[in-house]
Amino acid sequence: MNITNIEALVLRLPEVTSACDGTQDTCLIKIDTDAGICGWGEVDSCPTVVKAIIEAPLSHQICNGLANALTGADPLAIEVCTGQMKSAMNYYGRLGVGVHAMAGVNMALWDIAGKAYNQPIYRLLGGPFNTRFRAYASVLFGDTPQSTYEHAKRLVDCGFTAVKFGWGPMGQDEANDIALVREARRGLGDATELMIDAGQVWDARTALRRAEQFSEFRPFWLEEPLHPDDITGYAKLCESSPIPIAAGESESRLVDFERLMDEGGIDWVQPDPARCGISTMLDVGRAAYAKHRHTCNHSFKSGITIAASLHVMAALPDASVFEFCMSDSPLRHELTKERFEIHNGYVHVPEKPGLGVTVNLDTVARYLVG
Repeated sequence: MNITNIEALVLRLPEVTSACDGTQDTCLIKIDTDAGICGWGEVDSCPTVVKAIIEAPLSHQICNGLANALTGADPLAIEVCTGQMKSAMNYYGRLGVGVHAMAGVNMALWDIAGKAYNQPIYRLLGGPFNTRFRAYASVLFGDTPQSTYEHAKRLVDCGFTAVKFGWGPMGQDEANDIALVREARRGLGDATELMIDAGQVWDARTALRRAEQFSEFRPFWLEEPLHPDDITGYAKLCESSPIPIAAGESESRLVDFERLMDEGGIDWVQPDPARCGISTMLDVGRAAYAKHRHTCNHSFKSGITIAASLHVMAALPDASVFEFCMSDSPLRHELTKERFEIHNGYVHVPEKPGLGVTVNLDTVARYLVG
C-alpha cells in the first residue's frame, strides 16, 4: 500500500472572534492510498499555515512540503514516514506549527493503520487498559461570576461529575478571580470536581498566591497558570502550591514535555494529539507514568481529535479523566457522525477500526475555505 495524496482542508465558521475557542476553525488532514483506504487527522494550530506546510513545493533537500515528502510512501511504516517528514522540514519546521502539521499527518496514518488491520487504534498501541473515562466538561469562564455559577449548575444537571472552567476574564483582577472560582464551586456543589484553567495569565509569585486563595474551593488542579516557557516559575510554583499543577497543551515534542515534568515539576501533563500526534502523545503518557506523574488529554477540537485522544488514553495504564469540550460550534459537534455521548459521567472509546469515526463530508463542504 502506498500514499497517493495528502490534502489539507481548512474549515472556518462565518464569524470568528478573539475568544480562546479552538472550534471556530480547524485544519483536517486527508491521506489517500492506492488500496482505497483513506485516513483522517486534525491539527490544532493556525490552519492556513498548516495547509501551506502540507502543500509547499520542493525547495531543496531539507526544505519540502509534507505531501511531496510522503507521496509514494508506505503509510503503515509510521516511524519511517515520521523520519521522512522530519527530514523534509529540517530547515524550517522542527518546532511549532511544523510539528503540528506532522501531528495531523501522524493521526491520519494511524487511522489508515487501524482500518488496514481492521482494529481500533488503541489495540495497535497495546491497549486497552480501560475503555471508558470520567469526562470533565471543558468550558470557558462566564463573563461574570454569576454567569459562571449558572453555567456550572447546568453542567451538573447534564450529568457531569467534573467540570473545568478556563480563560475568559481570569487574570484581570484579583477579587474577580476569586469570585469566579467561588461561584463555579457554588454552582457545582460539593460532589462535583472543579478544575481551573488560568490561561497563562500570571507570574509564579501571583500564581502561588492564587493557588493559596483558591485552595478553600478544593480544585482538582490549577492548569497553565504560567507562560509555557517559564520552567523556572513552574518549579517554584509546584514546590509550594497546595493545588496540583497541570500544563503541557502548548508542547509538541517529547523532550519539552519531559522538561516540564523533570524541571518544572508539574503533576499533570496534558498532551494534545492534534499538536503532537498520536505517537508522541503515547510516548508522553508512558514517560509520565514512569515518572509517577499523571496524564490527561488536551482536546478542544472536533470528534476526530476526541477519538484520537481516547485511543491513546486507552493505551495508558493510569489514565482516568478526559477533557470533553463543550463548545456549541458545528465544527465541534458536526464534523463526525459520531457524537460521543456521556453515560453516567463517562465517555467511551470508539470500537470501530482506525479512529472509529466517520467524517461528515457535508459539514466539510459547508465550512471549507481552502
